[in-house]
Amino acid sequence: MSYLESQVYKERKFEEESEEVTLDGSVDFHGRPAIRAKSGRWVAAIIILLNQALATLAFFGIGVNLVLFLTRVVGQNNADAANNVSKWTGTVYIFSLVGAFLSDSYWGRYKTCAVFQVIFVIGLMSLSLSSYLFLLKPKGCGNESVNCGKHSKLEMGMFYLSIYLVALGNGGYQPNIATFGADQFDEEHSKEGHNKVAFFSYFYLAFNIGQLFSNTILVYFEDEGMWALGFWLSAGSAFAALVLFLVCTPRYRHFKPSGNPLSRFSQVLVAASRKSKVQMSSNGEDLFNMDAKEASNNANRKILHTHGFKFLDRAAFISSRDLGDQKGLGYNPWRLCPVSQVEEVKCILRLLPIWLCTIIYSVVFTQMASLFVEQGAAMKTKVSNFRIPPASMSSFDILSVAVFIFFYRRVLDPFVGKLKKTDSKGLTELQRMGVGLVIAVLAMVSAGLVECYRLKYAKQGCIHCNDSSTLSIFWQIPQYAFIGASEVFMYVGQLEFFNAQTPDGLKSFGSALCMTSISLGNYVSSLLVSVVMKISTEDHMPGWIPGNLNKGHLDRFYFLLAALTSIDLIAYIACAKWYKCIQLEANTGEIDEPEV
Repeated sequence: MSYLESQVYKERKFEEESEEVTLDGSVDFHGRPAIRAKSGRWVAAIIILLNQALATLAFFGIGVNLVLFLTRVVGQNNADAANNVSKWTGTVYIFSLVGAFLSDSYWGRYKTCAVFQVIFVIGLMSLSLSSYLFLLKPKGCGNESVNCGKHSKLEMGMFYLSIYLVALGNGGYQPNIATFGADQFDEEHSKEGHNKVAFFSYFYLAFNIGQLFSNTILVYFEDEGMWALGFWLSAGSAFAALVLFLVCTPRYRHFKPSGNPLSRFSQVLVAASRKSKVQMSSNGEDLFNMDAKEASNNANRKILHTHGFKFLDRAAFISSRDLGDQKGLGYNPWRLCPVSQVEEVKCILRLLPIWLCTIIYSVVFTQMASLFVEQGAAMKTKVSNFRIPPASMSSFDILSVAVFIFFYRRVLDPFVGKLKKTDSKGLTELQRMGVGLVIAVLAMVSAGLVECYRLKYAKQGCIHCNDSSTLSIFWQIPQYAFIGASEVFMYVGQLEFFNAQTPDGLKSFGSALCMTSISLGNYVSSLLVSVVMKISTEDHMPGWIPGNLNKGHLDRFYFLLAALTSIDLIAYIACAKWYKCIQLEANTGEIDEPEV
């Protein structure tokens, strides 16, 4: 081949690649098939990662020190403050279901992310204003030594409205931004499919980098009583994240929303109930599949038939009446559903036991924002003349996440892959989530042992009991490091697992399941604290978690969580062995079945 022919060949190949469209059905902003070279990939994904880091900085600038704001500024006791933080954090993640529903059904992920980010910014600005104008009175209050005065119902109403606007905005945005970032990679393309899996690790790393800045810089300002400054910096960070997200609009890839999933689920249940008495063959040959024309109008990939939940297969059974309908204008979706629609319901039902087993882990995780902080405040926090804000100790959790993400992707994953002697990846998502539960048990045992020694060296006659123990706050590092390591295995594994195992029309719902697990974990934590306090305060005892931790037994609460997590691990292993993987049509290949 001559030089001229070689150049012509290269130019043609470049033109073909430049105009090549994605294979996964994604579209550009105008609804046209997305051109691979001009959309998505790491250019868009990096913008989304930066957006996530800034939004996380803003959110945790509020959330990580909220327990101290409630005690120092609002005037609540330790147990009430911990409960209110758990309820607020839980509400954040409950709102993730709202965002996921709107995204999958009507708005799409881009519009949903933009709208909820606007609400997030409004909530942060309202919180900054209400704190500065009403709550931080007298001036200079809210630090360790000067508590603020009482507040009117209107002032407290403004405060709670603001923080729950923040909850709504962040909750609706979070599950969609993770899935929207993954949308920028075509999983039908070999290289982009690999990058899509890697994206979730980098996404969680960006999440933790945002936390690192909020847990050090913003927490320091807030711990010194400069709450208004910390809140305004959070608002500015959220606004910068929104602007950055909007600037990259022409580059994004999109998936069209699939309509209301509740109606599709209801149709399957109603159709199956109507045919509860029909006799079906065991091979599934008499089940209804959409014809090629109908299937081509649906951008979602077809899900193959599986043999579990056989009662639901009745919804796809073609009766004599259904044959008559098909000869007319078409089938009645409340009497006959395609196999793929039935399998969509089965996929969600199979996910639920796994999802339920992750809730106890979230109970462990939420202690980092509440009881870990209160425990740290009662330890020796001064190094020379510098006081370490207790909430900033979560920086060690973030550093642990960064280290273990690198360790897993670069060392452990390749090593396990070699041991398996197959072309498959290392640990599966389900295996990683199981490892996360084991490490969570170690975290609670570590926290309990630290509390035992903190009590041993504590001053019993103190009133407020901040810095009342001679045990250094740095003894908390192991429990934070264990939590960080467990997050890499549990939460990154969850993000990948729920994204891979949910049908195409429910991807945001998959991410919302991960966040709702955290939500219910916060509510269960709040309930558990209330039950423990009710039982442990009988006969006029101070209880396990009193306002003065030196009179309580926080160590017993940590050991209780270790025991509950161990029981949960056993249940999880059973559920993981039972789980069957989603199976997609042959031209996309089946997703590998996780093993435990």
